[in-house]
Amino acid sequence: MTPPPSQGPLRRVGVGRIVEAYARASLPTKYGEFNLTVFHEKQGLKLEHVAMVLGDVAGRDGVPTRVHSECLTGEVFGSLRCDCRDQLDIALKTISDAGFGVVVYLRQEGRGIGLGNKIRAYALQSAGHDTYEANRILGFPEDARHYGAAADILRLLEIRSVDLITNNPMKVAALVEEGVPVHRRIPAAAPVNEHNVAYLRAKLAQGHLIDSKALDAKSGSSAKAG
Repeated sequence: MTPPPSQGPLRRVGVGRIVEAYARASLPTKYGEFNLTVFHEKQGLKLEHVAMVLGDVAGRDGVPTRVHSECLTGEVFGSLRCDCRDQLDIALKTISDAGFGVVVYLRQEGRGIGLGNKIRAYALQSAGHDTYEANRILGFPEDARHYGAAADILRLLEIRSVDLITNNPMKVAALVEEGVPVHRRIPAAAPVNEHNVAYLRAKLAQGHLIDSKALDAKSGSSAKAG
């Protein structure tokens, strides 16, 4: 896949080990005007990933960064079963407040198992299994995501180190393993509701840094309402 002639300057972004830049345009949002660059993987499924960049990030340390995996149900349809949309909004606001930063949006739905299998996992969750058990029952790892493409994108953007917006210490470790210096972690505390409390509690049990008191408070209020 070769960028059209109008995208020639993208060649200056460079070609990484896993991805290369394919298209770029400005994207006005309620959080500010971002530069959006689409990268496609050079091999395999050739998935398209996105970098939303605000301000000047090249050569900077401590760049507020969210590495975010696609969630159609939460981000498009407004599902209350997860905290994906809320975490993305928190990241965009954090970056907007800082005046610079990047969201790397990875096309790996359902922790890497795909949309159809994610919905199958939802059905198992409705039957009483948690989100990680559901993946295992379907024959998948608890988390099948990979971060090599994200690391490649951050290198191509010439970011020296990131302040990673996440509650997941495993994501921090995965990016460090891929060679991304993580200067510090910025929490992304999403609201708790009656539909996502069990999901968040499962994530807490897996080591995510989530406020257990908020979960207990919502569980208690839900029990009283029932």
